[in-house]
Amino acid sequence: MTFQNLAPIPELFVSFESAQKLKVEAGNLTSHDLTPRQICDLELLMNGGFHPLKGFLSEADYDSVVEKMRLSDGTLWPMPITLDVTEKFAEGIEVGQDIALRDQEGVILATMTVTDKWVPNKVREAEKVFGADDSAHPAVNYLHNTAGKVYLGGPITGIQQPVHYDFRARRDTPNELRARFRKLGWRKVVAFQTRNPLHRAHQELTFRAARESQANLLIHPVVGMTKPGDVDHFTRVRCYEAVLDKYPGSTTTMSLLNLAMRMAGPREAVWHGLIRKNHGCTHFIVGRDHAGPGKNSQGEDFYGPYDAQDLFKEYQDEIGIEMVPFKHMVYVQERAQYEPNDEIADKDDVTILNISGTELRRRLQEGLEIPEWFSFPEVVAELRKTKPPRSQQGFTVFFTGFSGSGKSTIANALMVKLMEMGGRPVTLLDGDIVRKNLSSELGFSKEHRDLNIRRIGYVASEITKNGGIAICAPIAPYAATRRAVREEIEQYGAFVEVHVATSLEECERRDRKGLYKLAREGKIKEFTGISDPYDVPQNPELSVDTEGQEVDNCAHQVVLKLESMGLIAGM
Repeated sequence: MTFQNLAPIPELFVSFESAQKLKVEAGNLTSHDLTPRQICDLELLMNGGFHPLKGFLSEADYDSVVEKMRLSDGTLWPMPITLDVTEKFAEGIEVGQDIALRDQEGVILATMTVTDKWVPNKVREAEKVFGADDSAHPAVNYLHNTAGKVYLGGPITGIQQPVHYDFRARRDTPNELRARFRKLGWRKVVAFQTRNPLHRAHQELTFRAARESQANLLIHPVVGMTKPGDVDHFTRVRCYEAVLDKYPGSTTTMSLLNLAMRMAGPREAVWHGLIRKNHGCTHFIVGRDHAGPGKNSQGEDFYGPYDAQDLFKEYQDEIGIEMVPFKHMVYVQERAQYEPNDEIADKDDVTILNISGTELRRRLQEGLEIPEWFSFPEVVAELRKTKPPRSQQGFTVFFTGFSGSGKSTIANALMVKLMEMGGRPVTLLDGDIVRKNLSSELGFSKEHRDLNIRRIGYVASEITKNGGIAICAPIAPYAATRRAVREEIEQYGAFVEVHVATSLEECERRDRKGLYKLAREGKIKEFTGISDPYDVPQNPELSVDTEGQEVDNCAHQVVLKLESMGLIAGM
């Protein structure tokens, strides 16, 4: 009897000899430098993780996937896998041309024959694939603000896998996993998808799922790209390794999946199922709000808690993998064990304990106790290494407001107050200082101003990562850029946005540098507030108005805010 899930699966790589030859030939082709997300997609295209795709989607396949979750030949495929490029790059590309795809070091990973080139309707893509054209969704934000405007489609010829220097023994291609399952004699394998550290509830849940399905367990965490703000994969893998010992070794294994998640809820669950099927699994655990991105801009969940399970159920026969529904596990104190919430008959007579993800983050931030019933001491120790209490982490204070609103003055006062407290180095990245040291060659066009803010964000993120305090005071008029900077910094520490809400009239009345006068006379083009828009921050951590207020008082409001956020110890 042959087990389909264990037979080898087609890959898109050429033989080693052909690859050597192709590498030399590809050196003369037009090159596209892949983005981190495209490298993740390319790896899974080449190694068979995205089987049956032969390359980046053609326009016909893309349209069909967006509208109907199927390729144009009718095959189930819920996620558009596209090569997005800039308009400028696309102008130089003819349909029928071969291009080289390089990683960020310039190594050629594959060539691609461009069969299609088109400008997609991104609003349609957002509505159909992610359920709404709402930039609160990380993938929609990526679609509009990061991804290129033009898509290229066409088949891929794989030359070599992307290089990973971390956890090499833990990374497997679909065929390597299938071979491992064959060797171990594993016929049934249940996969568990995760982008978070594993705690006791997860261990109990996965253990039960495997037992009920009479299957072996594959813990298959995503280490490519997850949701902005997630725990970094280095920390998570160390946590997973700490938990692996708690499982029976003969029936559990772990492998890392270099997937770029889209957080697309129901569609993503179906996609995850297809990917796990390609990796040789027969069962797949689908969680509550599986791959959900959190709240939309109205403050409601993007997807219902069971939407993903419902859609998966509808397609599970076609996916060829059986769904194991995720039960919500809670701790029953009296029986000192985890039980599925909906199976507790004596709910009113027992004490049910549960810690939410938000509560866990709060306890880590504030250095509070995390009880042993909730997580393993080894996992907590790993998390504490990466996330010390907030008062020992670096952070960034980011002032934004009109020119002349008083940002620099307050930022200077804040810097002195924080230096007086001591404990962490403080750096002021003021507009003028940055223009001189970082951005002397930039002008004041929208593009250059954006670039200037991104440079400030990059330096602030490095300062934050290394435990210092960065104070930034640019005008930063565009909400999309401020969000990008926030996401970059929040990987490492807190981002405190302070809107200096001085009115335009007051700023123009002060006009310390005489800039408003020049702008009114048309001598300065694209001046914020006069001839260029300012996106007022919707929910900054703090808003201060400098009219009729002492500078010292404004700076003190910021200090009180930092104190209430636990970033500085009470004075």
